[in-house]
Formats: sequence, C-alpha cells, structure tokens
Amino acid sequence: MFASFDFDVIRRSLGYLFIDGMTFTLTLTGLAALGGLVFGTLIALMRLSGFRLLGYVAGLYVDLMRSLPLVLVIFWFYFLVPYIGQWLTGASRPIRVGSFTSSLVTFIMFEAAYFSEIMRAGIQSISKGQPAAAQALGLTYGQTMRYVVLPQAFRNMLPVLLTQTIVLFQDTSLVYVLSIPDFLGAASKVAQRDGRLVEMYLFAAVVYFTISFCASFGVRRLQARIAVLR
Repeated sequence: MFASFDFDVIRRSLGYLFIDGMTFTLTLTGLAALGGLVFGTLIALMRLSGFRLLGYVAGLYVDLMRSLPLVLVIFWFYFLVPYIGQWLTGASRPIRVGSFTSSLVTFIMFEAAYFSEIMRAGIQSISKGQPAAAQALGLTYGQTMRYVVLPQAFRNMLPVLLTQTIVLFQDTSLVYVLSIPDFLGAASKVAQRDGRLVEMYLFAAVVYFTISFCASFGVRRLQARIAVLR
C-alpha cells in the first residue's frame, strides 16, 4: 500500500518544517495566548464591573467574536488592520503591517473572547467573603483584584486556560489561507513542490496530534495536582 510513497521527502524538509514553520506556529501561539489572556482578563473585569455600559460593551464584543468563524475573522483583520493603522497614524494610505502582525492581532482579539469567559468563571468561583475581607482590611478594589482574587482565579482556571491554548495552537494552522509559512503552510509548500501531498499532510497530522496529545496529558496531570492541593 505504501510502496509508492516517498517518506524521504520528510527527512529532506525537516529543517524548513521545524526551524521555519514550527517556530512561526509556536511563536504565534505563545504571543497570541499571552495577549489574549491579558485582554481577556480586562474584558472579564469589564463584564463583572458595576458599570452597566462597560458590561454591555464587553458582552457584545464576546458574543460577536464567538459567533463568527475564525477563518472569516482572519480575512477580516488581514484587510482591516492596515486601515486601522492608517487611522491611528493619520497616514495618507493604509499601513502595511505584514501578515504576521495581522494574524497576531487577529488571534489576540479572537481568543480574548474565549479567555475572558474562562477568567470570568474563575473570578466568580472565588468566595465572596474573600473580597469582602480584603476590603475590610482597607484594600482598594484594584488591590483586591490584584492580590486576592486574580491569583486564585488564575490558579483555578489554569488547566482550562492551557486547554484553550492547545486549541489555539491547532487554530493557528488557519493562517495557511493567507499563504503564511506556519508549520502547515510549510508542509503544504513542500507537498506542492515535490508532488507528495499524502506524505506531507500525513506527517503534519502526526506532528499536530503528538504535540496536542502530549500537551493535553500534561494539562490532565496538572489538573489532578491542583485538585489535590485544594
């Protein structure tokens, strides 16, 4: 069955696939997860604040992002970000930001909607007596969130946050539609160049599965450890 396959094309392309492709994928995943977590935490705080307008705006943003296909958002930001840059800088023409910057902005904005819901659940899981006790000790709202609530919320939601990061790692393969040389894009270029589509796409699937499976196993171990520490 595999007699006509040439798996040696994988060996010849390992440098390009991992040094260029996988490095791009992991860099995009890490930066997008960090940015999405920061922005998502701010959105969660907006939704939980006592200001109805802030909560309404944040809820509308979350509902909008979670209702759109990610590939559509990728195209949307790819064409929209240059005009946003033009508006912010007052330039006479759209700012060329590059495919990496555009895709990074896309994933930060998109993932923030999901991270915000995770963080909102984490904040709400903290006993109301703890913020009340912190305020009774003279801490301001900002200090209470920074020193009491958010550290515990992060700890409680860490397994879920890491699971969402694994999903983000898989979703980054969609930048392939912009011809960006991520891992899948690099595998596709090699496949098209050498006419070995089955071999390269099979190898890409094995790599994504292996990384995601190992990461998921680590998250389960971490979740069990956190449960024991509670």
